[in-house]
Amino acid sequence: MKRNKLKTAGVACVAAAAIWTFGSVPAQAAEPDIEASASIMIDADTGQVVFEDNTDELLSAASMSKMMTEYIVNKAVEDGDISWNDEVAISDKVRELSLQTNLSNVPLRQDETYTVEELYEAMAIYSANGATIALAEHIEGSEAAFADRMNQQAGELGMENYEFVNATGLNNSMMMDHAPEGSEENAENMMSANDTALLAYHLLDEYPEVLDVAGIPKKTFKEGTEEPTDMINWNKMLPGLEQEYEGVDGLKTGTTDLAGNAFTGTIEQDGNRYISVVMNAETKMSRFTETAKLYDYAERELESRTLVEKGAEIDGESSIEVEGGQEESIDVTAGEKLELISSEEIEPEYEIAVSKSEAPIEKGEEVGTVVVANSEASYVQGGASRTEVPLTADEAVEERGWFGNIVQSVSNLFISVWHAAAGK
Repeated sequence: MKRNKLKTAGVACVAAAAIWTFGSVPAQAAEPDIEASASIMIDADTGQVVFEDNTDELLSAASMSKMMTEYIVNKAVEDGDISWNDEVAISDKVRELSLQTNLSNVPLRQDETYTVEELYEAMAIYSANGATIALAEHIEGSEAAFADRMNQQAGELGMENYEFVNATGLNNSMMMDHAPEGSEENAENMMSANDTALLAYHLLDEYPEVLDVAGIPKKTFKEGTEEPTDMINWNKMLPGLEQEYEGVDGLKTGTTDLAGNAFTGTIEQDGNRYISVVMNAETKMSRFTETAKLYDYAERELESRTLVEKGAEIDGESSIEVEGGQEESIDVTAGEKLELISSEEIEPEYEIAVSKSEAPIEKGEEVGTVVVANSEASYVQGGASRTEVPLTADEAVEERGWFGNIVQSVSNLFISVWHAAAGK
């Protein structure tokens, strides 16, 4: 096949580009009708949005906001601020709230020992509210200070539509006059569906081990003590529970009067991992049936499409001219694999931009980018934005040196004279 040279212009070496067109993105297949106020599904590996409906409206997150508490706990452990084996003191507030049987709870005693790990499991599996507040107090000293940290962390993650007033997601009115200081009586944690998915994306991306706990269907809290509590996960799509769906392994439910019934789910399916969010579904069970529609759609219609293969030549053989090198050109290939989730085959349009063409160049060095120009995918904030991959050198080329430059100059002179004599 004919070799295509991607020439660079002048000393800048950054403006050169070549475009090869192979078609366009076909229309997407029919999407599911999700009966909820808002819903979204993203690729957990890249953050690519594969389904969305009303994703920016600020809605009650209820206990899905415990994902932020989980994130902060894991980060605090990673940073060395706390450890999983820390013993956590149980305040009067936590003791009283943990005994509220109308809320999801495990009873906590002040004459018993609880570790961060035990309380984290109670929060992640059983959505235990008292345990959640105990962790917040352990990390920041008070739930009010912890709520401030939640809001700060949300901003750092790139979230845009959110408000955290407590660690649990309960409406403050449900907290027996123990709402965090400075927050309003009926305030409640709020997030958009997009930001909820974004939070889950960062939680799984940075701390994938959260699924080891969130995916546990049943466990006994403080087993073997005087006050054990059987915890059955509120995520009924987990194995062995009422609405089991193959591949589901997380993540967090939420229910309040304002939130209705919400669910952030995670699933491994046909080699792809997805994160889904359904907010304000009609019933506790329908949040799972609506989620199942998303997973059915993904299994039926969506595939991971390879747009660029690592090590592949773009449009056949490709090379770039090298300035000041012992070789006049070097072969270049894609440095990474580029995939996109889609319901249809994609015929890519490539744009190749060269950013380096001066010797020396090392083998494997990035010398430009390959961009899929017709990728219309959108991504949650912080997602991998998989629209481009590096263009890398397939071989090394050394500088010519002073003698090589003289030889090249003489060679160029003879070529110019020959062209002039030939009338070219």
